[in-house]
Amino acid sequence: MAAHKQREAHATQRSTRQSPYKMRLVIDEIRGKNVNEALAYLAFSKKHAAKQITKVLRSAVANAEQAARNANEAIDVDALFVKHAVINEGPKLKRFMPAAMGRATPIQKRTSHVEIVVAEREGR
Repeated sequence: MAAHKQREAHATQRSTRQSPYKMRLVIDEIRGKNVNEALAYLAFSKKHAAKQITKVLRSAVANAEQAARNANEAIDVDALFVKHAVINEGPKLKRFMPAAMGRATPIQKRTSHVEIVVAEREGR
């Protein structure tokens, strides 16, 4: 009996214009879930981060399908789950806002890197 190698696919989005803290609140909810459950959760989430994470998750699923097609193998999209989902901090956009008495106060507009890995569940 040949050992079944677990297939994975990943997708990354860099410099998303939202703070990592806000993005992590959403990504923590989908980590480890089935892809269909995760997409359903994101579709009804009110948070702006959900739209960005949905794009990356759909891209990861499409990458898995494409890799399977290139390897001439069959893949069940319903068997995929979110194996690894992380938000890293991207570069900060540094701006200044006028303040009283001719001063300027710094403002940091934070960005995020979204990284998602999907894999097939064992035992299917």
